[in-house]
Amino acid sequence: MIKKCLFPAAGYGTRFLPATKSMPKEMMPIVSKPLIEYGVEEALQAGMSDVCIVTGRGKRSLEDHFDVNYELEHQISGTDKESLLSDIRSVIDQCSFSYTRQREMKGLGHAVLTGQTLIGDQPFGMVLADDLCINTEGPGVLAQMAQLYKQFRCSIVAVMEVPDDEVHKYGIIDGQAISDELIRVENMVEKPSKDDAPSNLAIIGRYILTPDIFDLIQDTQPGKGGEIQITDALMAQAQRGCVMAYKFKGKRFDCGSIEGFIEATNYCYDHLYAMFDF
Repeated sequence: MIKKCLFPAAGYGTRFLPATKSMPKEMMPIVSKPLIEYGVEEALQAGMSDVCIVTGRGKRSLEDHFDVNYELEHQISGTDKESLLSDIRSVIDQCSFSYTRQREMKGLGHAVLTGQTLIGDQPFGMVLADDLCINTEGPGVLAQMAQLYKQFRCSIVAVMEVPDDEVHKYGIIDGQAISDELIRVENMVEKPSKDDAPSNLAIIGRYILTPDIFDLIQDTQPGKGGEIQITDALMAQAQRGCVMAYKFKGKRFDCGSIEGFIEATNYCYDHLYAMFDF
């Protein structure tokens, strides 16, 4: 039902300097696979094979990664190294890729609006690649959310409980519980203080958005930090109609932080790679 997935990937990744001085943070490898490839595989599992990437200056390696490298493939053809490209070849064969460039960094809301030219007038998934989500016991987070969209036909955000002293790092939601896993959003605040947070339910980097979000972003004034926040547009959407929050199944790692990146690397090696002989 939902075929397109948006990847905002224009940010600088300053928490990983100097590594990200010349390498996109989305290309940082978890074991032997770039973060963005994990995200694209998750989108593909959810049936979203039209991959739309918002890039910026210094991000050409994203396009190169999802393309054929004839010289490399010729060099390793017929060797035991050729199998190492099987996953990315499968992704390239099954997906179509389109790109547009965000010229100014004005917040996640602005990045989403920049992607409108790729998405058009249809519902879409969205993945923030530096949030790595792994569910070893079933469908990926985006696939879980796509199933919910079939029922509710509204925007859906993935949420998780975070410690009270970390609410200031996230968009925080509150609302009416529909079930143990679903909340109809009634309030949403971007990076509140611990005293002002309506709950400890934080939005993480998985979304399904309906196309009216683009008009709402256009009407959104710059908020916290002078940026156009997707949280503010989603709050307006919740007031006019419906936004659902979903407590997903699986683990999420903040790979935009060094601690989360190391934790994700260890977890993926132990659970996804340990059986392979490198």
